[in-house]
Amino acid sequence: MTKRSDLQTSRIKDEVAKYFRCVLLSHRWEETEALLHDIQDKVVYELNELGGIVKLQSFCKIARDAGYCWAWMDTCCIDKNSNTELQESINSMFVWYRHSALTIVYLCDVPPSSQSGALASSAWNERGWTFQEFVAPKVVIFNQHDWSLYFNDCSPNHKESPTIMKELEDAMGIDRQALVCFRPGMRNAREKMHWASMRITTVQEDVAYSLFGIFGITLPVIYGEKKQRALGRLLQEIVAQSGGITVLDWVGQASEFNSCLPASITSYAAPPCALPTLSEDQIQPMVSSLRNTPAVEVALRFYAKLENMSAPRFANCRLHLPCIAFRVTEVRRRRGQATHFTYGVKADGLRDLLITTDETLIQFSRARPTQQTILLVRPWDRRLLELPDFGEQLDFADEEESVGDWSEPKSPLDDSEESPGGSPVEEEAVHLESHSRALRLMVRLAQPFSAFLLAQQRVGEYKRIATDHDIIAQIRGMASDHDMMDIRTLEIL
Repeated sequence: MTKRSDLQTSRIKDEVAKYFRCVLLSHRWEETEALLHDIQDKVVYELNELGGIVKLQSFCKIARDAGYCWAWMDTCCIDKNSNTELQESINSMFVWYRHSALTIVYLCDVPPSSQSGALASSAWNERGWTFQEFVAPKVVIFNQHDWSLYFNDCSPNHKESPTIMKELEDAMGIDRQALVCFRPGMRNAREKMHWASMRITTVQEDVAYSLFGIFGITLPVIYGEKKQRALGRLLQEIVAQSGGITVLDWVGQASEFNSCLPASITSYAAPPCALPTLSEDQIQPMVSSLRNTPAVEVALRFYAKLENMSAPRFANCRLHLPCIAFRVTEVRRRRGQATHFTYGVKADGLRDLLITTDETLIQFSRARPTQQTILLVRPWDRRLLELPDFGEQLDFADEEESVGDWSEPKSPLDDSEESPGGSPVEEEAVHLESHSRALRLMVRLAQPFSAFLLAQQRVGEYKRIATDHDIIAQIRGMASDHDMMDIRTLEIL
């Protein structure tokens, strides 16, 4: 009886779930749309076929003909006069599309029998909200202006159509696998900002709000706060939750929210700064050359300091950034364009470099010093210790693996904690491994890195000077300049 009862219960649950499967619409809002007050307590099919009502009726017919009983459309299924409902809807949107049985994409500007490329050039493909509406659902169908299938593709899921996905992959500049198997969360945060950087929204704050689900973030929705603050709150939360610094990699205008954040999402349009990395074959000879030299003690000391650095965090719109700081000793303006200024910059421990910005910098030198402290800093990245970045320790919300299963590698200074019973050979192996790890750090620190230029505002407070290009710096020599590398956490306004 129990087995039969369980079987019947399971069948009932399956039938109930099947009945309540819902189809969602992804579309570009047009001049007139069906709103909640237009359809509330009315039969959709009996409404006058005017403006957005026609779109709603056509969508419902498509859903019904596909065998579904429920359909959801954002224009008329959210009470936008209710702040509570609007708040919940925006923070839940990604999840709703993720759990949809089917998402229908309506391309209002793609005529019947269009050729390849029509989807890529559609206004739907430029909008902010439609990005998550496409990557979230598992099953998607594209419909043209007359609701016929795009490309006459009758497959049950256009996310599995090689032709359609190739067109979207090329248009979006996003790998097909990432589009089909997208997972929300903090991983690859800078890359996700790049994907969304050129999308537009009618309401300026939606540039940020439309990305809440992409990062698995829940935040208050405050229309009227303006896009800089909305984007600033989003980026602040990404840094706070992930502890990562990749979203600080941008060029352009600084935000009024915090100078380490961009004023516009378009500052992420350029791909993330990618510097060449050393192969294992290149690292080993460099490590060997440093053994049995004073660099070993320096390396162990640096490793210990950097390993104990805390993650970056925000407090009251102020960024507390762990970094390696180099004091700037000279700034001289070079001749250049009228709208931008190029400066020759010297800093203790670094090779000379050029920086281009539209801000006017105070010129000074050792002979003619300034009272204002200027720093070039290297934001601290735990991956240089061959440890995962803080953000990479956080798995996706729907991933089954537990962070608790991850075991952090030992510090090279933990040798003293080894049990005293180890053989001399084992102790020597541990000793060599700790030295090797620390020396590998020194080798990596000697490579070019992406730097920030900071100007002191008040005692202990700094402001990032925005630049038009990435600042690529490099130390002069590890063995001689280690005392000029100041490891600390700076407060940035």
